[in-house]
Amino acid sequence: MSGEPRFLSRCRGASHSYVGSPHHEGVKLPTCYFKPPRGCSPTSHAPLLAHISNTSSLKPLGLLPTEVGAGVSLPGVVAAKCGAQVVLSDGEELPRCLRSCRRSCLANRLPHIPVLGLTWGRVSPELLALPPVDIILGSDVFFDPKDFEDILTTVYFLLEKNPHAQFWTTYQVRSADWSMEALLCKWRLKSILVPLRSFGADQEHLAGSSLPGRHTIEMMIISLAQSDGT
Repeated sequence: MSGEPRFLSRCRGASHSYVGSPHHEGVKLPTCYFKPPRGCSPTSHAPLLAHISNTSSLKPLGLLPTEVGAGVSLPGVVAAKCGAQVVLSDGEELPRCLRSCRRSCLANRLPHIPVLGLTWGRVSPELLALPPVDIILGSDVFFDPKDFEDILTTVYFLLEKNPHAQFWTTYQVRSADWSMEALLCKWRLKSILVPLRSFGADQEHLAGSSLPGRHTIEMMIISLAQSDGT
């Protein structure tokens, strides 16, 4: 575990080929018939975060994940199938995305999973009412720099309520000029990059899909900075 982020020990007996595997029930993603596609189909980062959720000790450690900006909810559904108690959320102003979350749950026989509407940067009654969490999952939520601070505001609030929690996020490197360092410092957060090879995820195709393809994808873990500034 030396140099490995907290919570990221291996999960014995977990299936790595959890989509389209003849040896595993797999995860079903319902087809969406509306536009725009964002939030209605898995991005190139969702199989990666789902792969990590599947290979990490979510159930043995009794962890409680929440997925934000969930869309079709592939990472959250995989975590739930591993036995974790999951809460899914997406924009309260995006009813189609919330319906997409619910459809994924129903398609995978997980009707009990709560689906909540949250808005980046807004401390709503739904956000205040969230149960304790250990891990916050976010797949490709950092796709527009104008939203970065609102996202980190929400993440900071959740981490303040749950000081030992972590935010696991995967994202596509779209521009070398984009940076969150100043915002992380402003919100007293710290981040570490997680090598994808740690999970056998440094490959073009994951989970029986063609994703992530040739996109440059990275994983980052964000947590509260300690009082000593680390």
